[in-house]
Amino acid sequence: MSKLLHVGLDVGSTTVKIVIMDENLNELYSDYQRHFSDTKNTVCKVLENLATQYSDHEFSIALTGSGAMSAAKFLDLPFIQEVVSCKRSVEKYIPETDVVIELGGEDAKIIYFDKSIEQRMNGTCAGGTGAFIDQMASLLHTDPTGLNELAKNHKMLYPIASRCGVFAKTDVQPLLNEGAAKEDIAASIFQAVVNQTISGLACGRPIRGNVAFLGGPLNYLSELRTRFIETLHLTEEQIIIPAEAHLLVAKGAALDSIYSSHPITVEKLRAKIEMLKVSHDDTSHPLSPLFSIDAEYQEFKERHDKETVKKGDLKSYEGDCFVGIDAGSTTTKLVVIDPDRYSSLFSLW
Repeated sequence: MSKLLHVGLDVGSTTVKIVIMDENLNELYSDYQRHFSDTKNTVCKVLENLATQYSDHEFSIALTGSGAMSAAKFLDLPFIQEVVSCKRSVEKYIPETDVVIELGGEDAKIIYFDKSIEQRMNGTCAGGTGAFIDQMASLLHTDPTGLNELAKNHKMLYPIASRCGVFAKTDVQPLLNEGAAKEDIAASIFQAVVNQTISGLACGRPIRGNVAFLGGPLNYLSELRTRFIETLHLTEEQIIIPAEAHLLVAKGAALDSIYSSHPITVEKLRAKIEMLKVSHDDTSHPLSPLFSIDAEYQEFKERHDKETVKKGDLKSYEGDCFVGIDAGSTTTKLVVIDPDRYSSLFSLW
C-alpha cells in the first residue's frame, strides 16, 4: 500500500513554496522558488518534481497564498486562506506566540493570539512589503541582500515614506543626490517598512508579549528584524524566529490538507498538472494589441521617424553654438545646437 504524504503549496506574489510531510508530520522535503510572474509554470514545475521524487506515494494537497486561488481551481484541490494557514502553523510549532508579524512579496500580516484570534492583512497596495524592498534596493544599485549588508553599518536614520514606492523614491532620490551615506539610506528603508507595518496594520493596538517574525523578508534580512525589534522595544526572550520562517505558511497548508483533501495518486496528480498547463484564465479582458501585424508596426515607425531633429557633426562644425543642460532628479541631459536651432550637434543622456 502506498504511503500517504501531506503537501502544502504556498503560491505567493513573488515566490512558490512547497513543504512535504510524512504521516507523522515530519518534514521530508521543501523548496522555495521565485516565479517571476510565471506562476502557472512554476507551480507545474514544483508539482512535477514532487511526482518524480515520490512516485510510489499518494498525496493530500492543499494550496494557500495570494496567487493560489486560480491554480487550486484548475487543479481541483482545496484552497486555504493564507492567514488561516499561518494561524494553523503557529499554533502547531510556536504556540507560545502572542503576535505574528509576517511579510511576503506583496503581503503583510499581523495576527494577535489572545482569547480570540484577530487577523489583519494589507489591502491591494504592496507598500512596505518584499516588492517594496526590491524596488528600493534597485535605487541603490543592489539587491535585498546587499541592502541588508549596507544597513549593518548605518549611523543615522532618515524619514522615508513607505505607503507607496513612488512616494518613497521621492524621499530616497534627494538623499542620494545630496550625498547621504548608502548605509544610512538602507537602514532608513527598513525602518520605513517597520513604520508602515505597525501603523497600517496594528492601527494603534499594542504589539506585546512574544512576537514571531515570519515570511521571506524577515527570514533573510536580519537588519529588517533588528529595526522591528528596536522599534517595538522587544527583549531577547520575546523574540521568536522559527527555523524556516519563510515556509511556515506552506507547513500550515500541509497540516490543513489532512482534513480538507482526499488522497490522490501520482497518476491523478500528473493528470491535474497537465490540466493546469493548458488552462486559461477567462476572468480578465485584456486590451487589443497596438499592432496586430508587423506591417502596422513598420508603418508606425516610418511615420514617426519623419519627425526627428536634424543631426549635425560637432567635430567639423565652426561658429557659435548653444548648450542646454537639464539636471533632473534621476538623470542629466545635455544638448548642443547651432544658432538656427534646427540642427542638434551633440546630445548626451
